[in-house]
Amino acid sequence: QVQLVESGGGLVQPGGSLRLSCTASGFAFSSYAMTWSRQAPGKEREPIARITRGSLAMDYSDSVRGRFTISRDKNTVYLQLNILEPEDTALYFCNAQILGIDYWSQGTQVTVSS
Repeated sequence: QVQLVESGGGLVQPGGSLRLSCTASGFAFSSYAMTWSRQAPGKEREPIARITRGSLAMDYSDSVRGRFTISRDKNTVYLQLNILEPEDTALYFCNAQILGIDYWSQGTQVTVSS
């Protein structure tokens, strides 16, 4: 059974940092690319960072490039969020696409406010 369990969200002031973690089980984690997405209130879910298997390549959306960093280890994918802005307030998800099926974490709230 594929499971993706997140942790690390919270409330942070503008300019602050957070680190999100997503621990995977039930599939061969190292064989699949992983993606972080977010959904702000009233907006569609958007992918913001992706890392290939073996960490060979990382891609970012324009909105987070230079501020966020995606990484992975044995069974966890991370998202380091730096220089946070109020516009980064959203529900954050990690995602794996396995044999054409999308699996999602439960989501963790990040709120950037003074």
